Amino acid sequence: MSIARLKKITLLAALVEKQAILEGLQGLGCMHLTPLRTPPADREKEASPRAEAAYAALRFLKDVARKRRPVLRDPEFDVDRLVERTLDLKQRLRAATDRRDFLVQRIAAIEPWGDLEFPPHETLAGYRLWFYVLPLRHRYFLESVELPWQIVREDRRFAFTVLIAKEEPPSDLLPVPRTHVGALPLAELKAQLEDVEVELEDLTAERHALTRFIYLLSLNLAEADNRASLSFAAQQTRDDDAIVAVQGWVPVDAVGQVEGYARESRLACLIEDPGPDDSPPTLIEQPQRMQAGVDLSNFYQVPAYRSWDPSVLLFASFSLFFAMILADAGYGMVLLGGLLAFWRKLGRSAERRAYRLLGLSLCACAILYGAVVGSYFGMTPDSGSILAEIHLVDLDDFETMMRLSILIGVIHIGLANAMLAYARRRRTVALSNLGWIGACTGGMTFWLSQDGGGWRTASLALLALSAAAVVLFSSQRPVHRARDRIWRLTDGLMSLKGAMNAFADILSYLRLFALGLASASLAMTFNELAQGALESLPGLGLLAALLILIVGHALNLGLSLISGIVHGLRLNFIEFFNWGFPEEGTAFRRFARKEVVP
Repeated sequence: MSIARLKKITLLAALVEKQAILEGLQGLGCMHLTPLRTPPADREKEASPRAEAAYAALRFLKDVARKRRPVLRDPEFDVDRLVERTLDLKQRLRAATDRRDFLVQRIAAIEPWGDLEFPPHETLAGYRLWFYVLPLRHRYFLESVELPWQIVREDRRFAFTVLIAKEEPPSDLLPVPRTHVGALPLAELKAQLEDVEVELEDLTAERHALTRFIYLLSLNLAEADNRASLSFAAQQTRDDDAIVAVQGWVPVDAVGQVEGYARESRLACLIEDPGPDDSPPTLIEQPQRMQAGVDLSNFYQVPAYRSWDPSVLLFASFSLFFAMILADAGYGMVLLGGLLAFWRKLGRSAERRAYRLLGLSLCACAILYGAVVGSYFGMTPDSGSILAEIHLVDLDDFETMMRLSILIGVIHIGLANAMLAYARRRRTVALSNLGWIGACTGGMTFWLSQDGGGWRTASLALLALSAAAVVLFSSQRPVHRARDRIWRLTDGLMSLKGAMNAFADILSYLRLFALGLASASLAMTFNELAQGALESLPGLGLLAALLILIVGHALNLGLSLISGIVHGLRLNFIEFFNWGFPEEGTAFRRFARKEVVP
């Protein structure tokens, strides 16, 4: 399977039929709509293909700790009215919470001053009161203040001081900023706080009551999404006078469905192949069991339409890298046991079964690689045993492990260039990708052939030929006159700077060895600590050793698990994608109805 070939289809109809046409296309569920007009200038007026309001309302209700008994059926249930009511409640609850927090803060700020009541402004002849909470160690600053001042009260730390002035005193008059006490007395603030607390209780009770509709709201999310998708599609069409135009990309095997719909609905239908200036979306076609690989392909960067499908390679390489970083068959068995414990639960949907297969691949590779390097919870099998027979490589053999890691890097980046060359097979630029494969291979063999001889000579020859291919074929600049050939050569010479990137990217694969060695070293360290505790503490030593083993290996497994996922994906998304996907695409989004699941 690979990236699906698409056709561009344009449908024309009377404007009055716009809604019916969009509903029909939504029912077909095979078209990726292309916008035929610019989006609204006001972002708030731009529709979303997803019922964001309904999802926000559902999250708001689900966050309630104790929920009411769910209502399973209600003939008069209106999802739009419930969403509107819930979001309005959310806004009122937020406003009341903000008001309560403000009052609590204001009361705490002015409570040390007592219950202040301010006289009318005109009775003070234009003067105002300015309040400061002055630390006692800074009290001497008041001696230099020329404005009238008075200390209202003191405690062991602060002097609560009032200055009298018509205008706000300079900010540097005292070493502390002034305190904002507001115009309301303390008693009034406390009364308002009591009212807000009562309002919050009422709003919380209303929110609690609405939780009974969570089940019905969940069932109607699909229908809400369908309406939102229709509203979004309505903003993608071009409406001119009495004509509406709808355009989108359709997989080749679904073109017949759209043609049939156009004939039944009497629509004008234009079907075109992608042009050189078109950028069709990318639809990766794989069996459902490989959906995890497809998701990995689209997670970091969507491959361009004219590139290639990396899902199978990502699935395999991620499993290998994860195993090399975990580097322990015992840890792999623990993860496999956890996977088997949830095996049936993970098989309830096709998507879960796809990720269950990925988990099985990760665990199997971890166990196999751990057996090859002879690590079982940090312990090496005894010589002469069956496990020792499959112990082929030592993690402590730095030279071998470094060579293995570099070799995997060369192969991985070579595969990226090989697949990109295949995708470009009808263009001469593909030869530059073959040149990079030769350069990486030549550099690897040159490094390995340290004793000289024929291998080193062959490596140098391969490097020279590869550099020539990169220089001559990297540029895609069109040639219309003689000077364009010079510019193409210049572009090719500039592309040689990619040699430093290739060198750095290949060295990045050393993290496979380094992280695997760190995981194994930590496992052995915890084993040694447990052995020491067992020997030095008679009686309690067994308990201490068990605690060290359980906590230590659990911690090491957690760290290795995080490292395996993060760095295993990093090598694919950064190094591999950098060489295999110079262009980014957009994901194929089907304009389709969602089924309401009862």
